[in-house]
Amino acid sequence: MTLPGRRSLNLLAAAFCAVLIGYALYQQHVMHLEPCHLCIFQRVAVMAVGAVFLLAGLHHPGRVGARVYGVLAALAASGGLAVAGRHVWIQLQPPGSVPACGAPLDVLFDLLPLQEVVLKVFRGGGECQKVDWTFLGLSMPMWLLAVFAGLLLWALWVNFRREPAAG
Repeated sequence: MTLPGRRSLNLLAAAFCAVLIGYALYQQHVMHLEPCHLCIFQRVAVMAVGAVFLLAGLHHPGRVGARVYGVLAALAASGGLAVAGRHVWIQLQPPGSVPACGAPLDVLFDLLPLQEVVLKVFRGGGECQKVDWTFLGLSMPMWLLAVFAGLLLWALWVNFRREPAAG
């Protein structure tokens, strides 16, 4: 039995990312769990990884192009891994030891330059420390940490492996 080709596996990963964003929106709009600043950045990272996988699947490049897409997807997943890792670290701090995030993200973008907004968000805050949702004892950022690690490995494996011969 041979595995599906690179195109199918990239499109599968893009669909997985779309499902993740759909679930995040469900949690926000139906379950009324408001995302913190770091949650928003994790969503952006999922969308970026998904977009690279989608482009790779639609473009279906040759070997060199596939490696470029693999590196781009891995870089986007690494960014998500860093944000999720920071979020998990903040959640694991003792209660009350992290100051509140402050103003909503859209207000921060109106008041501060992009670099300062990013630095403020990465410092995290009280809202980022709060755990509203768990599954099997793990918070959403903990799950996303594992997801980003998996997407990074998937991006490299799918796009660097030898394409199965057409049969």
